[in-house]
Amino acid sequence: MIPAYAKPFYYQIPWKSSSIHFGEHRGTQRGLGFEFKGNVPLIDYPDARRVDLRQTLRDPYEQVQVKLFNQDNTTPIFAVCDVSSSMQFKGQGRKLDLAKEIAASIAYSAFDKSDVFSFIAYNNHVIEDLTLSLSHHVHQSFEVIEQLGEYKKMRVGSEGILEVPEYLSQNRGLVFWISDFHMPIPMIEQALNAMSAHQVIPIVLWDDHEYKKLPKFGFGNMIDPETGLNRTIFFREAIRAQFEEVFAARKQALEALFTRFDSQAIYISGKYDPDVMSHYFEQMMA
Repeated sequence: MIPAYAKPFYYQIPWKSSSIHFGEHRGTQRGLGFEFKGNVPLIDYPDARRVDLRQTLRDPYEQVQVKLFNQDNTTPIFAVCDVSSSMQFKGQGRKLDLAKEIAASIAYSAFDKSDVFSFIAYNNHVIEDLTLSLSHHVHQSFEVIEQLGEYKKMRVGSEGILEVPEYLSQNRGLVFWISDFHMPIPMIEQALNAMSAHQVIPIVLWDDHEYKKLPKFGFGNMIDPETGLNRTIFFREAIRAQFEEVFAARKQALEALFTRFDSQAIYISGKYDPDVMSHYFEQMMA
C-alpha cells in the first residue's frame, strides 16, 4: 500500500543513461527509443522495421539503410538520509518525519518512471537495517522509510556519510542527500568529492524555530547538533540576532560549496510540497 504522505514529483536527468534496461530517460544504448542517432546499413543492424527509404535511395553504394535510435533507459535513484542527533529537532514538526515524507516521495517518483531506487540511512555509520539496495520494489522501500518515524537515537554524529559512496552504483545516478547539514564543512566537501560520479542534490532541512522563531526573552531549550543534548539558553535580542547571523553565514558557506560541485540545494522548512522538487528540475533542464 502506498502511504498517503508519498507524493510523487516530476524529474529528469541532464545526461544519457548508460543502463541496458528499458526506462524513460535518454540512453547511450541503441534500441527502440525516440532519439535519432543516425543511419547504418541493414546488414549491420538487421531490423526491417527501421528501413529508411529516402536514405536508401540516396546511398551511393546502393545499400539498404535503416534508422538507428537510442534506447530509453533507467537511471539509479538514491535517497540518502541523515539520522544523526540534530535531525531529531522538532519545531513545526520533527525533521526526521519531514525526511520520511521526502524519501517516500522520491521512492514513489522513481517507481513512476520505472527507475531503480535505493534508500541509505546513516549517522556515525551507514545503518544496514535502514538501508535498501537498488530495486524496483517500491513497497519494500516504503516499509524501510516508514521506520524513520520511530527512529529516536541520540548522541550520534554524521560521519557515516563518508561510507555512503560505497553503497552507490557504478552507473551515474541521482543522489538526493537529505540532511540539515549541521556537520563540518570539510566533511561535506569530502563526501561530495567521493560522490562526484553522481548528480548530488542536497535537500537542506532547516526549521524556522531553529533560528528565526526563537523566544524573545527568557529561557529556552535547544538541541545541541553536535551531541544531541538539550541545552538551556537565556534568550534576548542579541542572542536571537546572533543565531540568525550564524545561520546566514552557514547558508552562504554551504551554497558556495554546493556551487563548486554543481549541486544546487533545495531548502525545505515546515511542510513538504512536491511541486518544489518538480520546479527544481524544470529549472535544471531549462
